[in-house]
Amino acid sequence: MSEVDFKDHFSQGATGYAIYRPSYPRELVQWLAELAPADRCVWDCGCGNGQLSRPLAEYFQQVIATDASAAQIAEAQPHPRIAYSVAPAEQTTIEEQSVDLVVVAQAAHWFDLPRFYREVKRVARPEAAIALVSYGLLEFESAPVNQALHALYSEDLGSYWPAERRYIDNQYRDLLFPFRDLPTPVFTIETAWTLAELRGYLQTWSATQKAAAAGFFPLATLMPELEALWQKPDEKKRVRWPIILRAAKLAG
Repeated sequence: MSEVDFKDHFSQGATGYAIYRPSYPRELVQWLAELAPADRCVWDCGCGNGQLSRPLAEYFQQVIATDASAAQIAEAQPHPRIAYSVAPAEQTTIEEQSVDLVVVAQAAHWFDLPRFYREVKRVARPEAAIALVSYGLLEFESAPVNQALHALYSEDLGSYWPAERRYIDNQYRDLLFPFRDLPTPVFTIETAWTLAELRGYLQTWSATQKAAAAGFFPLATLMPELEALWQKPDEKKRVRWPIILRAAKLAG
């Protein structure tokens, strides 16, 4: 599989992705680390700019971080325990039976999953684990703000979302996962944003970028509406994302 074969929705906005995408909570990272049978090596597949790779490096001796997008890897921050490389999920140069944990964050729904799982079985140690992580639609404490964002997501941009987005909407329940699911805790991503930070995040959506390429700019009308609801644009407001998580022991 060559680099041109992968579904590239995020290379164009790689810099914005690095700035505006939310960070994963420490509690999730610690739980992922405890899932592994050892702390020797974790493969962060579809790592983007390393948003999960960096916190994983606090728990593992080595993090192999791969992404099919060279633009995303170019935005990654160097770390002595992280080896970044450009590679598709389905075909890597990782050594056989060398990985204790395979993690995919906000990316598994883009993969050729049967081929990816074959690669997982090739590189994983016998007692290794796998975890697929994603997050759903953001939520603020303001019902009117949430209503406006839901309208943007479902109505204005509805036809611009790639078909694979449905897996996130369904919380990965119908995503191919040929392993015995482990019980998983409930995690959320939480932070506080100004209106400008929210706009930056919305511009990283693949549907927003696809709409812009077609000459449609729904944020131009949405942002004045949100500014009226926000009242003080520089005020930070709490925002959260529900985390979607599926995990398994590969030998299970």
